[in-house]
Amino acid sequence: MNASYTKIVKQLDEKLELLESEVEDALVKAEQGIKLTKIALEELRNETVNCSFESKAKEINFFKNIKPQIFSKLIYFVKLFNIESKRPRSSNKSQTKYLNSHIDKLQMYFLDNLEFYHYYRRGASFLDEQYFLRGKSDIRLHPETFHFFTDEQFSTSHDSTVATILAYDMLIIHLKKETSKLENTNGMEIESPSFQKQSKLFWTNSKTDLIELIYALHSSGAINNGTADIKEMATAYEQIFNIDLGNFYHTFIELRSRKSNNTKFLDALKDALISRMRDSDS
Repeated sequence: MNASYTKIVKQLDEKLELLESEVEDALVKAEQGIKLTKIALEELRNETVNCSFESKAKEINFFKNIKPQIFSKLIYFVKLFNIESKRPRSSNKSQTKYLNSHIDKLQMYFLDNLEFYHYYRRGASFLDEQYFLRGKSDIRLHPETFHFFTDEQFSTSHDSTVATILAYDMLIIHLKKETSKLENTNGMEIESPSFQKQSKLFWTNSKTDLIELIYALHSSGAINNGTADIKEMATAYEQIFNIDLGNFYHTFIELRSRKSNNTKFLDALKDALISRMRDSDS
């Protein structure tokens, strides 16, 4: 059952990465993203409804970690479409004001759900059986959540809250990037992160090795709780290491198609670190 979940999540991520690399228009991207995530979510639902979980721990893991990965993307694309479709086409100033107002609204959600937000962010688990097992919903705990009444087989009281937190993280990043573009166009100075200054670091391995590393970090969820944009990460590494990665998505496809050891660089990194630790002990 876990393998089926992994396959659905992985296939969706690959389709969305391709969509990101090929489509620039935000509305078109949102429309196509909604279609792709709805299909993946329905596939995930069919797998869940037709099978029983082997343990409470696996059911909790599914509703706390797996389902929100897909559901968050559906929420993200729906909200993105709504925001971008109503975005004013007038001055940069009015667009910036509009986008900032939505950033404030999204951040208010975190404040309105502050107790659970902190519970989830710090990786707590003592209330997981209440939050992430089906049939445990308590209206007194979360009075504004109604989805578990309509689909009790595929919902718990808080899986959608996790998905919403992840989706709003992604939306805030997107909207802040858009406001930065508008402010730059206006000639306003934006404080640049330190890595955007001329770096004296140079990547001396192959581009393929660096792309393998970037995708590994992106897949691990270590950056922005897994909501980082792969294109933004690639750009950051290009600036840090003074390198042009070119079409990194197609390089990743080539990595996947390697007939032997498609994580060659990561394996070499692990061996190098272990060797250094051993040398330090001797």
